[in-house]
Amino acid sequence: MPAGATCPTSAPMSALAAAPPAPAASRRGLILLLGAITMVGPMSIDLYLPSLPFLARDLHASAADAEITVGAFFVGIAVGQLVYGPLSDRIGRRWPLLAGVLLYILASIGCALAPNLSALIGCRVLQALGGCAGMVIARAVVRDSFDHKETAHVYSLLMLVMGLAPILAPLLGGWLMLVGSWRWLFWVLTVFGAAIGLAALVLLPESRSAEARAQSKGEHPFRSYFELLRQPALLGYVGAGAFAGAAMFTYISASPDVVIGAFGFPPQSFGLVFGANAAAYIGTTQANRRLLRDRSADWILRRGNLATFAVSLLLLAGAWSGVGQPWSVLIPLFLVMGSLGFSQPNALAGAMGVDPARAGSTSALVGAAGFGIGAAFAALAAALPFAAPQRMSLVIALSFALSVVCLRTLVRPKTA
Repeated sequence: MPAGATCPTSAPMSALAAAPPAPAASRRGLILLLGAITMVGPMSIDLYLPSLPFLARDLHASAADAEITVGAFFVGIAVGQLVYGPLSDRIGRRWPLLAGVLLYILASIGCALAPNLSALIGCRVLQALGGCAGMVIARAVVRDSFDHKETAHVYSLLMLVMGLAPILAPLLGGWLMLVGSWRWLFWVLTVFGAAIGLAALVLLPESRSAEARAQSKGEHPFRSYFELLRQPALLGYVGAGAFAGAAMFTYISASPDVVIGAFGFPPQSFGLVFGANAAAYIGTTQANRRLLRDRSADWILRRGNLATFAVSLLLLAGAWSGVGQPWSVLIPLFLVMGSLGFSQPNALAGAMGVDPARAGSTSALVGAAGFGIGAAFAALAAALPFAAPQRMSLVIALSFALSVVCLRTLVRPKTA
């Protein structure tokens, strides 16, 4: 096991040799650029959600068939990340990112011009394969460019972007649908992708370290994944983050049935509930940044992870007892979603600090595990033969239980 495998704070300094300290203004600019790059994935998922009924009608498809375009994008993201990670370790961060953005632009044009649903589904897969490059490489660039404690700060900022996208993108999509067709949304994504690509071409420096270059040069990509999977600490951080993230996937997929179907809230009120939970998540990611001034990412992660599991048990009790509903479900759900801001950035920072020489492959593994496990748990919640609040709460509690187990059995506790 590499020297830094169980203690990210002791990562070899040579891993950061390619990223000497930069002026504060340059660092802020890099963070803004990485935030914009990170937005490509969420924007592509959420912007066109309001258009699904119109899309289905225009392409002579059912609502269920139109939803396949969403699932196709998730498949492309999960698979594509596993390619870009080792590639960025081997040839650098910039060119895989730019190639991915180019594919994303071409696929977005294909989506806008798609003559039928089959063509749209195929273009959505290609769009995801291109768009996920930014998600993988942005995480790797952060690890290249900042020390371990700073990475948790920066990941909290990137999580802010990830939290804002589900709120703002559907609103923007709805406004655009007032003046144009669903095809306009993909033209907007095309322009957005072109702007991101131009900014990355001009402003994004190559950050891959000399150690990462040397490591990848003599190692097959599959070998890099094998070596990463042999490191218990990495598996602990990845599992903790992925299973906690599965609670978010489950909530997103089940919440309309819970809030509107089971509790009878009107669609307008559902937007308020969804927005409040997203705001809670955004708020705690920023509170996490403040806590990192005095405490380590691992200290916050271990306590936040356990507290979130405890709150998920309250959610479980409220859903299954029926007492005090809907508030006995909605209030714990608000707390659960908010508390993710103390787990996701710190689990990501921990995972990215285990083996800095394989930062790209680690980032890919984190992303693929997050989307794969998240999609599986959302499907499990949909398949269980219980009422919507019960099945959602059961899967969320299970996901946090597994998150706690991964963290506390595979990662050694650290002081401070």
